[in-house]
Amino acid sequence: MLRALREPAVAAGAVILLLFLLAALLAPVISPFDPLDQNIAQGLNPPSFEHLLGTDKLGRDILSRLLYGARISLLVGLAVVAGAGSIGTLIGLLAGYIGGWADEIMMRVTDVFFAFPALILAMAIAGALGPSLENALIAIIVVTWPVYARLVRGQVLTIKEREYIQAARALGIPQGRILLRHVLPNSLAPLLVQASFDLGSAILSVAGLSFIGFGAQPPTPEWGVMISEGRNYMATQWWLATAPAVAILLVVACFNLLGDGLRDFLDPQLRGR
Repeated sequence: MLRALREPAVAAGAVILLLFLLAALLAPVISPFDPLDQNIAQGLNPPSFEHLLGTDKLGRDILSRLLYGARISLLVGLAVVAGAGSIGTLIGLLAGYIGGWADEIMMRVTDVFFAFPALILAMAIAGALGPSLENALIAIIVVTWPVYARLVRGQVLTIKEREYIQAARALGIPQGRILLRHVLPNSLAPLLVQASFDLGSAILSVAGLSFIGFGAQPPTPEWGVMISEGRNYMATQWWLATAPAVAILLVVACFNLLGDGLRDFLDPQLRGR
């Protein structure tokens, strides 16, 4: 992995992600103001020494809300990848290894989810459950797990036919142990690459749901909410929406750069170039 970090783009992505992680962890310490404190008299102030990124219409400090928003966005990405990855991995593992009717049923279910545009389906689910950050997370997990199921199933179909798996079966090793000790570990490489890309996608998707009112609700300092609140002031108070938009851009870009580096590192053919 250190070799991958020697690439300038990957190193830049790692540095940006580290800065956002530090900002999220240290938000209570380094935030100049409470993200929910209102001061109407200072509403819509431009960037200054007191408020480095300006204030919103309620006089809340944009920088403070941005720092606390980093906590929410990074946790959202981790929660979506953990939830969707766990569900999809389990289904793909069982479908690929058991095969037969079980594989057929599980894959037809995943085909149903693939039949709908992911964002439209997430909007429908979030709208049906009710607007909240938790329901937005559930919606994104529901539309994301089929990707992992398909990916893991394809890996398992190849791995289960290899000689060491056949030898383990011949020795009478329990099927569960074969799955956990041999099949699953050898299926993780593409899973990790997909997860690194999905971290950025999940942050962007939840921000999108929050922007249209299906995700986090005001006054939560979430980046999508901040963009939604500032979109009507773009012509005059540009900093309201620009700051969280740039934050989303940087986080998604750094996860994509790290995903590219991880893919190159784990793929022997790309590594040898």
